[in-house]
Amino acid sequence: MNKLAVIALGGNALLRGDEKGTIQEQEQNTEDTLRNIVYMLKEGYDIILSHGNGPQVGNILMRNDAGETLYNIPQMPLDICVADSQGGIGYMLERTLRNILIQENIEKEIVTIVTQVLVDKNDPAFTNLTKRVGKQYSKEEADKLTADKGWTFKPSPKADNAWQRVVASPEPLDIMNIKTIKQIARSGNLVIASGGGGIPVYRDEKGMIEPLDAVIDKDKASSLLATKVGADEFYILTDVPYIYKNFRKPDQEILEFLDVADAERYIAEGVFGEGSMSPKVEACVRFVKAGGAKAVITESKKLEDRRYGSRITMHYDK
Repeated sequence: MNKLAVIALGGNALLRGDEKGTIQEQEQNTEDTLRNIVYMLKEGYDIILSHGNGPQVGNILMRNDAGETLYNIPQMPLDICVADSQGGIGYMLERTLRNILIQENIEKEIVTIVTQVLVDKNDPAFTNLTKRVGKQYSKEEADKLTADKGWTFKPSPKADNAWQRVVASPEPLDIMNIKTIKQIARSGNLVIASGGGGIPVYRDEKGMIEPLDAVIDKDKASSLLATKVGADEFYILTDVPYIYKNFRKPDQEILEFLDVADAERYIAEGVFGEGSMSPKVEACVRFVKAGGAKAVITESKKLEDRRYGSRITMHYDK
């Protein structure tokens, strides 16, 4: 049986930090990233792709706001915005990947699945809102939106006297349609699933599926996806080629090989900081502890280059 890999594309795989976010920029970044997985297909891997959506869903929320302000178009809730981003990004990934496969003379079906992810509506995250979404507002605008819509705001870390909406970031518990996702991938097809961490939903007292205003961490959701499908390997593609201890400090150190024990110790010591790398390492540890053979964090354009990348396994293994 072929090895099964889940590859999580970070937001920078689609949009770099210094870019405006035009479709031309996103398409070029997407192509540059996806060309890196061709070698895995040629080596016989079955592949499931997941992706981030931070900049894209933020833009959707701002378009919501502009539409309501200028044209009185009702705003759509956050779950619909996440679904919108999954469809748009999934289409872009799928079309780009199809063209790459045509050039490489590889025949595979590619399927994008708009994915719902189950969470607990009583998750403590719903009483401690931390995830910032959407545009920045003045204090007066934020107070009015709190009164009109019941939104919660916190000061923006990016600007003085600016406020930003915050929502919950609950733990992902299960991936809907997981058997189908696995079956499609194991049939030799490429699957794009669980984009942006998935659409957060819960089951009510009658077992019905209901939405929630929340954002699920994409790395945690991708890790859960990899575990649920029984993937052999889990990759997170980001904007740096390695995991670094004390990143951008005088004593910065590349951590090329990590076992679970050392990774957990470093997380507890805070050597990765509370930014983007710590959640990625945590997601890799979850996958390996659940039975995955290895997890790799590397730069989005360097997956094929074996000189780069940090590997996490259960026990130290070069």
